[in-house]
Amino acid sequence: MFEHLPRWLGKALSPFRAGADKLAIVRPELAGEGVIHLASPAFANGARLPDRFTADGEGSSPPLFWTGVPEGTARLVLIVEDPDAPTPQPVVHAIVWGLPIDGDLKQGEIAPDGEGNPAGEDVGRNSRFVEGWLPPDPPNGHGKHSYAFQLFALSEGEDPGENPGRGAILRAMEGRVIAAGLLTGTYSRGEQAPIGPVGAGAAA
Repeated sequence: MFEHLPRWLGKALSPFRAGADKLAIVRPELAGEGVIHLASPAFANGARLPDRFTADGEGSSPPLFWTGVPEGTARLVLIVEDPDAPTPQPVVHAIVWGLPIDGDLKQGEIAPDGEGNPAGEDVGRNSRFVEGWLPPDPPNGHGKHSYAFQLFALSEGEDPGENPGRGAILRAMEGRVIAAGLLTGTYSRGEQAPIGPVGAGAAA
């Protein structure tokens, strides 16, 4: 998405970021009392995303799993956003509506699915207005970006329609969130990658 920006421009734009206060999970109308444990076997919370999940690798979506979904949950929705993008709102990297209550996502599973499937799952539209996983692609020299994987447990209510975007999802979630979980991965370009095992303690 920002792959053509020269490094000098990326560095000049480094102070300009959407802001973590604009993430879906901090919106008051989406607040829930419960906490879901969301994790990945591929990276630890707060750790750097392996290249294979970004635009510098094969660009597949990372595997995820969750536990602690409360009773009474009717729907699970995943929203992945980058609050460090030099844009007015966080860049949306993925939306998945209707995930299984007891389940997980395998690597590469966030992919275009047209009208979804009979189970009610639907992969929504990212910030490029297409379905599926938008691989992290921060500007060269812009510094570290955080990618917020946000999982919400919802009570009963209306569905957002086929191929929902961020606006439709947020409207459908309003006042229905009973629990949420957050997992953060990071990525940057034009900086030295950390040395050491990636994903150590990811399942802890």
